[in-house]
Amino acid sequence: MDEYFTAEEDDCYYSSDQDSLDGIDNEESDLQHVSSRRSSTQVITQESLLAAQREDLLRVMELLSIKEHHARTLLIHHQWDVEKLFAVFVEKGKDSLFSGAGVTVFDYQYDNTSFSQSSVMSCDVCIEDVPGDQITRMDCGHCFCNNCWTEHFTVQITEGQSKRIRCMAHRCFSICDEDVVRNLVSKKRPDLAEKFDRFLLESYIEDNKMVKWCPSVPHCGNAIRAEDDKLCEVECSCGLQFCFSCLCQAHSPCSCLMWELWRKKCRDESETVNWITVHTKLCPKCFKPVEKNGGCNLVRCICGQCFCWLCGGATGKEHTYRSIAGHSCGRYEDGKEMQMERAKKDLNRYTHYHHRYKAHTDSSKLEDKLRDTILEKVSNSEKKELKLKDFSWVTNGLNRLFRSRRILSYSYAFAYYMFGEELFKDEMSPEEREIKKNLFEDQQQQLEGNVEKLSQFLEEPFDEFIDDKVMEIRIQIINLSVAVDSLCKKMYECIENDLLGSLQRGIHNIAPYRSKGIEQAAEFYATWNSKGADKFQPLDSNCTSGETSRPEQASGSRNSEDTISSSSQKRLKKEGSFINSKVTLLDLNLPADFIDQN
Repeated sequence: MDEYFTAEEDDCYYSSDQDSLDGIDNEESDLQHVSSRRSSTQVITQESLLAAQREDLLRVMELLSIKEHHARTLLIHHQWDVEKLFAVFVEKGKDSLFSGAGVTVFDYQYDNTSFSQSSVMSCDVCIEDVPGDQITRMDCGHCFCNNCWTEHFTVQITEGQSKRIRCMAHRCFSICDEDVVRNLVSKKRPDLAEKFDRFLLESYIEDNKMVKWCPSVPHCGNAIRAEDDKLCEVECSCGLQFCFSCLCQAHSPCSCLMWELWRKKCRDESETVNWITVHTKLCPKCFKPVEKNGGCNLVRCICGQCFCWLCGGATGKEHTYRSIAGHSCGRYEDGKEMQMERAKKDLNRYTHYHHRYKAHTDSSKLEDKLRDTILEKVSNSEKKELKLKDFSWVTNGLNRLFRSRRILSYSYAFAYYMFGEELFKDEMSPEEREIKKNLFEDQQQQLEGNVEKLSQFLEEPFDEFIDDKVMEIRIQIINLSVAVDSLCKKMYECIENDLLGSLQRGIHNIAPYRSKGIEQAAEFYATWNSKGADKFQPLDSNCTSGETSRPEQASGSRNSEDTISSSSQKRLKKEGSFINSKVTLLDLNLPADFIDQN
């Protein structure tokens, strides 16, 4: 194990059992600070979606004193970024804000949108005289009959224009009142009215750069809002962990582009084509690839054509072991040989990285299957009369193992593109590429060695050992957990600063490393308190503002490290403290600087 521990990390290790327990008395206050910190990501369930949307709408409506449909149009134009909208308002003024979003707000307002039944007016669309109670006037002042309005709204909703239904009047860009649209459409087409409401509700996600649907299959119905960092990896309440930027599975330290290329390369037949190029020759007659399975240089295709394996030229059938009758191929074709050598080199390089990527992926799956076995050993150990009563170090080590396996697996996909010529050919000299490659592979090797050691100790039958042996394994697992965390952090720093620092940072950014793993999004709770909030009640009676409900977790979708039983967590001095906290209590593997940073 000493071959993997570096001198820089010796200070992080626990040399004795007592050292590992130092500072426990102060953990409670530190954890309270961490748990009280607001999560940077939030889960918006189907029930809380309306409350989340209403919160932003009310802020804009109150600040600008405008109607809901105008506030919605402004927010959609600014991708539901309230802070950006307010910044434009402060810098450029109200008129510029409205004109930029195509919003027309008239200073005068009419008390009633309909006329009296006794009056008769002519509709400018259908050119018919209509009773006053069948005429509706929008806040822009234009009047048309209800039938024409309804037909207009129906067409717009059917064509997917629910979010910006404009007035029918010529050159009028005023947005129609949502309440009027809903009331008129619901009388003839209740289904379209429901569709209209659904489109308005989902616009909060579809047009919001800070909110995205969870990509779970089947869909859990949740959305995730990332308020601070758009380049992050997050865990939905359904258990799915994914990249918020590209909505693929969490793939750091790969950038989104690297992961997309790697998935495509593993999925398509690009390497099959390389293998065919290396190991076969095309028949000069039918142009089908032919593989040589004997020692003679005369090859015969299934179409009957004979050709020379060395040069690929068509020949006759007469030949000896050393020569072919009437054929000489002593001329060297430089371009063709170079092409074959390049294809062979690319194939070998891809095979090298893919083999190691798959090896760690398979190891992670096997360790996931051993999870229940390891937790059973924890349960058995807790029932025994041992001096050591707490076994949270096992679950902490298991969590660290799962996270580091994932990082190791994706690090090979990262290395394939980082040190290849597909993405950064013109940005690094061969000498610079080799130096960076050696630096990265050295850190990768250290991490790999410590991960394997950690896996080995976790598989030990510690439930059958005596106290001293259990204490010894405990120290090893704690030390290795700290070492793995430190090495993962250093690898990410190396990638961000030394490898990608001077390259295309705008394209190849990676999600930051988190010692406690991918952040689990907190449930959304409305925080905007408005005096006039009661004036704008939710449109859907089944979805009350602020109502939140956590959906049942998708079966089998929870990440392995988060399904670990909490039976071995530290016992608190005050029973009942931190009941709602999602922080792993008294995590001995938690770096000291992590709590300080948070």
